[in-house]
Amino acid sequence: MKPIAGIVLVVLAIVGYWFIEERKADPVPPGIAFGNGRIEAIQVDIATRIPGRLSDVLLQEGDLVYVDQEVATIDSAQLRAQLLRARAEVASAESLIGGARATIAQARAQLQLAKLDLKRITPLAHKDLVSEDDYDTKLSQRDIAKANLQAAEAALVSQQRNTEAAQAIVEEIETQIDDCTLVSPAFGRVLYRLAEPGEVLGSGGKVLTIVNLGEIYMEIFLPSSQAHLVSVGSEARIKLDVLDFVLPARVSFVSPESQFTPKQVETVSERDKLMFRIKVRIPSDLVHQHVDKVKTGVRGVAYVRLIGEDEPPWDSFLPPLGPASESTVNTN
Repeated sequence: MKPIAGIVLVVLAIVGYWFIEERKADPVPPGIAFGNGRIEAIQVDIATRIPGRLSDVLLQEGDLVYVDQEVATIDSAQLRAQLLRARAEVASAESLIGGARATIAQARAQLQLAKLDLKRITPLAHKDLVSEDDYDTKLSQRDIAKANLQAAEAALVSQQRNTEAAQAIVEEIETQIDDCTLVSPAFGRVLYRLAEPGEVLGSGGKVLTIVNLGEIYMEIFLPSSQAHLVSVGSEARIKLDVLDFVLPARVSFVSPESQFTPKQVETVSERDKLMFRIKVRIPSDLVHQHVDKVKTGVRGVAYVRLIGEDEPPWDSFLPPLGPASESTVNTN
């Protein structure tokens, strides 16, 4: 009987310890929904817009990169030669515009002279003091001068259009030269360096992949009974497994339709097969303050306030906010 009694005492001790530990952990109060997830960030590929030979890649994997920072360059020698030729063509076209305007001035003067000659001879022709041939000659000269003026004006318009076309080619080449300098579209950290100097890349060739640290978030999945009480902007908290404090957050996305729960997502009930995806975003200011410590893939739990429910204080069931988080909460 003694061995049996000893086993019973061990079982009772284990149950008692489990009960005490469960009592220590504060349950999540009503008005709060929660779900498991991991810290995620959007990956951004920095790629070429034009084909060319890569001249330099200025960053290594792990480097921090800022918005509009130069990260790589493409050889632009051939484009710069094309630009010089295109600018010369613009100058040539502009000089032709000057010639066309001079032709217009000459045609206008000839038309004015032809009109004066016709005006002088018309009364004489009515009195039969000049022959009909002379009158017809002056009339024809007036009409020819008018047609010459119209042709000169049309030639000017044509030269202006040619100049505009040549200028458009210049601007196109200048844009391509600008595209030879690759800049970062976001604040982040280099995840992969995908190309090296000297490689010839086609249009859309990837050079770097960065993690956009301006958009750090956690995705959780909630059942419809809770998801319909969550709105964009709702206050939230994130507790990571590796931290002994919580992070402030806001709901930035609520899926308008349900989906099957991903296999890697843990749910309270196995019956919750169809769930709504919720995105909880950490404030950018807080991320910038601790950018050296930001790591994606870290698992944790996100807690979200539900609309129209009780609003229990966060510290009633969660650890306190982390360093520098209070000011972030007050400004969001």
